[in-house]
Amino acid sequence: MLIGFVLLGSVISTLILFGILIAIKGLDPAEAQAYLMELAANPTKASNGWYELMTLQAVNHLGSFLLPALLYWSVIEHRTWSQFSPRPLHLVTGLGLVVLAVITFMPFDGLIIEWNQNLHLPQTLAPLEQWIRDKEKGLEGVTKYLTTFKTTQQLLIAMLVIAVIPAIGEETLFRGILQRNLSYWTGNVHVGIWVAAALFSAIHVQFLGFFPRMLLGALFGYLYLWSGNLWVAILAHFVNNGFTVLMVYLYQRKVTSMNIESTEVVPVAGAMISLVITAGLLYVFWRTNAHKTSVDTGD
Repeated sequence: MLIGFVLLGSVISTLILFGILIAIKGLDPAEAQAYLMELAANPTKASNGWYELMTLQAVNHLGSFLLPALLYWSVIEHRTWSQFSPRPLHLVTGLGLVVLAVITFMPFDGLIIEWNQNLHLPQTLAPLEQWIRDKEKGLEGVTKYLTTFKTTQQLLIAMLVIAVIPAIGEETLFRGILQRNLSYWTGNVHVGIWVAAALFSAIHVQFLGFFPRMLLGALFGYLYLWSGNLWVAILAHFVNNGFTVLMVYLYQRKVTSMNIESTEVVPVAGAMISLVITAGLLYVFWRTNAHKTSVDTGD
């Protein structure tokens, strides 16, 4: 049922995009479809390609993640938004620790990114690996285009589309619904967290970044488990994406010399220190919230 809602949401988001193009540009459905495909492949050719591609990303994400999750939650499970969080946010201790832990985790995750990118499939699967790397290269181009900011307005739009919307939509689907149900079905919260994290990473279809994104998903999952509030996982996701966007903007404006997108300069010693500090922050967060109600994993 959840997969069905995801497919339905994707169709609805596509129809909304078609409607926007038909209303604003006067295109017929066939022309709208061709325009969207060209925009996704070559956004620089459109006069307002950056803004149009951001709109496409926002509508597609809302339709593919948040809308299906909310429909499933309310129609199938007959629950309300408040039931995602058995513990009120004001009872969660250490939100500052969450912010710090996400940021201090980045150097270690950067090392995992570099390691993942250097993984190679067996020689017999060389064509598949080449296809994966070609697809990744194409996605890198779109990402680079979307994270090149000419104005502060573009930064704010990027924060909304890259940080706010994905944080709410993806955490609602993967942590609020999938992690909870997987934990209930398997009878093991750790299995639920890691399987949901693997699905979270796989859905992005960026296999050269599969393991670092899975680690992030697990981090968000444990924060949800220990806090008992979905907004904590949403906050962590927002900090990860938003901090990266902000640092890219500051680097482009030459306010900082640190290029957060570069993983080649992450020293092993620095990554290990990053991991130790992150583990310490997470331990303190767990200890301060362990005695409180955990996330509901059953009916």
